[in-house]
Amino acid sequence: MPSKSQRQEQGWSLTELLIVLTIMGILAAMAGPGYQAVAARVQARSVTTEIASELRLARQLAMAKRERLRVIFDQTARTITLQRADVEEILHVYQYADKGVVVEEPTAGPEILFYPSGRAATPTTIRVRDSQGQETAFTVSITGRVSAS
Repeated sequence: MPSKSQRQEQGWSLTELLIVLTIMGILAAMAGPGYQAVAARVQARSVTTEIASELRLARQLAMAKRERLRVIFDQTARTITLQRADVEEILHVYQYADKGVVVEEPTAGPEILFYPSGRAATPTTIRVRDSQGQETAFTVSITGRVSAS
């Protein structure tokens, strides 16, 4: 049976708790910048995937509807608009202003045109930069296929 003095020493002292909290604070401060870089990279990949999906949707709709569709990159509004080429009807708008990334203008210009055959008017590359300066890119080939580069 433990003595009375042994039963009283079962808790933590204030000094021990402060030391543990200090060590945890130092570790959290060291991990913060690394976490931010990883989070920015994941966000940029997510936006890249979403934009590639928008372009694939435009190609599929052009083939399904048998009409030309335009994808317009607006750097000022930070949007990507999918619209019918001949009627000027907007089908969808993707906004990336609040995503913490910069989407550069496609290399072939701010518009990508998809024909009813699924082909693109010109091949182009689109780059997405995160807040840490890391860049991801994908291409739209002349056949209209969208792929990571």
